[in-house]
Amino acid sequence: MSTGPAATDPVADHGPELDRAAAEPLLRRLELTVRNRLDGLLQGNYVGLVPGPGSEPGESRQYVPGDDVRRMDWPVTARTTVPHVRQTVADRELETWLVVDLSPSLDFGTARSEKRELVLAALTAVVHLTVRSGNRVGAVVGNGRDMVRIPALGGRAHARYLLDRVARTPRADRTDGPQLARMVESLRRPPRRRGLVAVASDFLEGTAGPSGAAAPDWQRPLRALTARHQLLAIEVVDPRELELPAAGLVTFADPETGRQIEVQTSSRSVRERYAAAAAAQRLGIAAAIRHAGAAHLQLRTDRDWVTDIVRFVLTQRRAGLPVAPRTAAGAP
Repeated sequence: MSTGPAATDPVADHGPELDRAAAEPLLRRLELTVRNRLDGLLQGNYVGLVPGPGSEPGESRQYVPGDDVRRMDWPVTARTTVPHVRQTVADRELETWLVVDLSPSLDFGTARSEKRELVLAALTAVVHLTVRSGNRVGAVVGNGRDMVRIPALGGRAHARYLLDRVARTPRADRTDGPQLARMVESLRRPPRRRGLVAVASDFLEGTAGPSGAAAPDWQRPLRALTARHQLLAIEVVDPRELELPAAGLVTFADPETGRQIEVQTSSRSVRERYAAAAAAQRLGIAAAIRHAGAAHLQLRTDRDWVTDIVRFVLTQRRAGLPVAPRTAAGAP
């Protein structure tokens, strides 16, 4: 595998890409937004997205109901005759991998931005909050046809290169079959050092639809990563994917296959059935993410994504999870 940014495999040019001149101001604006707003709102000794325990042994403390019994410190318990648990210290050097889904279904948006741009905004926040204290960050990026791996390296220069590379990923007009599951699976072979894996996608690939009869094909490889990593699933959603406006006869096209269908959106029953099916689909996606053991962050194109990220982090804190000093997440 390559060891530096310059040696990464290119993504074949199957469609227009965001050129460097357009990517630079977009990334600069995103970085300023993240730095000014997230740093101002997420104060304290912990600024990560997914808090969790580390892997290095720390001090012992007395057991309290609710502590993980697997962390019992038996030698101290035997000496004091009082149950104690061993605390852990978060790793100071974290390796973060980003799984970035930029398939054609992400080239859609009817509110403030396209879902593709929302993915880039979320990645900018993750990178900003993790590339500290020598932390390394890498990425697996797919556009539905091709997949590129950017090695995990430290430093802000590499972080800028990674975001620029993601921003300039070509758009594909068709897909060559399911890719999200393969991208997630690629992080298991060869095994990566323990760290954080953040998956940014709309998670529509491989979903079973309203019936929810089968689990999506990305659930199994995502769950398999929990043995070594903490997981963060970033789901991007557009409001038109949840409900239809009354706009008369509308022709819809599947961005993955090009298949088209005409829908009479003036029909109330059609809109209600669509909303019910969309709600069932999203509930199925949320359940699959939960069963995979991942933290779930949903971002919408019609909402302020910074506010949603801050609310997510504060909710994680209030859940009572252990917090790691100055790292985005400790290794489990």
